[in-house]
Amino acid sequence: MRQFDIAIIGGGTAGMSAYRAASKHSDRVLLIEGAHWGTTCARVGCMPSKLLIAAAEHARIARDSDRFGVHVSEVRVDGAAVMERVRSERDRFVGFVLKTIHEIPAECRVEAQAHFVDAHTLALSDGSQVRADRIVISTGSRSQVPDVWRRALGDRLITSDDVFAWTRLPASIAVVGGGVIGLELAQALHALDVRVRLLARNHKLGPLSDPVLQAHALTLLSERLPLSGDAQSLQLTRVGDEVQVDFSEHGVAHRERYDLLLAATGRRPNLAGLKLEASGVRLDDRGLPSFDPHTGQIEQSHLFIAGDVTATRALLHEAADLGRIAGDNAGRYPDLRRHPRSAALGIAFSDPQMALAGRSYRELQQAGVGFAIGAVDFAKQGRSRVAGVNAGMLRVYGERDSGRFLGAEMIGPAAEHIGHLLAWAVQQQVTVQQMLDSPFYHPVIEEGVRTALRELLRELQMGPKPVAHCMDCGPGA
Repeated sequence: MRQFDIAIIGGGTAGMSAYRAASKHSDRVLLIEGAHWGTTCARVGCMPSKLLIAAAEHARIARDSDRFGVHVSEVRVDGAAVMERVRSERDRFVGFVLKTIHEIPAECRVEAQAHFVDAHTLALSDGSQVRADRIVISTGSRSQVPDVWRRALGDRLITSDDVFAWTRLPASIAVVGGGVIGLELAQALHALDVRVRLLARNHKLGPLSDPVLQAHALTLLSERLPLSGDAQSLQLTRVGDEVQVDFSEHGVAHRERYDLLLAATGRRPNLAGLKLEASGVRLDDRGLPSFDPHTGQIEQSHLFIAGDVTATRALLHEAADLGRIAGDNAGRYPDLRRHPRSAALGIAFSDPQMALAGRSYRELQQAGVGFAIGAVDFAKQGRSRVAGVNAGMLRVYGERDSGRFLGAEMIGPAAEHIGHLLAWAVQQQVTVQQMLDSPFYHPVIEEGVRTALRELLRELQMGPKPVAHCMDCGPGA
């Protein structure tokens, strides 16, 4: 049995970050990977999806050029060429990650499945065992698909992981799931001449929680993509080499057929087979341990956890941050350090883009925070109209007692950039007035941010609106 100071289970973004941090404290660190070395982001996530989206954006620009007086005679999508570039560039990104992995000494990495035997011992699928004083769990997540769908559809059912192995584009596809992954892929494929239907539930698309923005997003996206915002009674049947999709919406039954069905129905932590219960930690009803996000520590134990497996913010930069925190504390255990967490930032590369920065509408409501709201509609915003991207809305939130800027949600132009600026403002704990005292160039899309902040400041200065009462019925009527 080999002995290490620290064992890290999972060689993705969080695991690699944990390895680097732990290695500053010890040279007896082992990185264990049970599937493919590298990251979900590089292989089947962020980067290949953005490559597909980039092709879609060029197709949209070409089709939309007439209104600028630039006439494109024909827009022809070569699906094989699109996917060749996606795979080629994806492989390049994966190569960079693998280069980093291969720089780790061979005795400090092993490719094998691992499970707990006891609190300090791991059994590996190569037949060996490893004993470690501290252990970091960074096993990531996987697509969650109902088993009944898999049995019914066989190879006609795919997940986002399968898309980037395509050598050509399909003629048609139904996408189930209105979250970020489903929305991004459905819009990209639609722009690339694939016949698409996006099936969502509860009129919710993407990550937005603000009800005003949710309604606005549904209206905008319905104009740009065949979608059903609240598909009910979904039934999936394989008919030959096609998928028959039966569903109802607003009481009307629909039946459609597609070459494939893409299940974008969420992801679940990779804990199956880990036998975490053998470590002695308590698990909740989802099979997850409780942990401190500022230390990465599970309960008060020598175990740490990081990345998508925590079922918290499933984003690369969050996985990297928590991997660094968990690895550092595993290295210095028991002398733990509490690390500050960065302000929340989430982006959906939809059309228009979406962004959440700082605390969301839902989080503020659930926490009972007294906050005011400012907004801007980009329909009439100058630079957005010049560029032909004048669609969407930004809603910004400020704390009533302090005037501090708390967060924002947005669907609209340049959301990936505006989201960063607003997240930085939250991180610095600035007030709305301080943000308005900062420079805004003219003409830029960011002037829309100033418009929203001005409205927010007015709302903050006015104070809470009085509650209207019925004169006859008394307070609370």
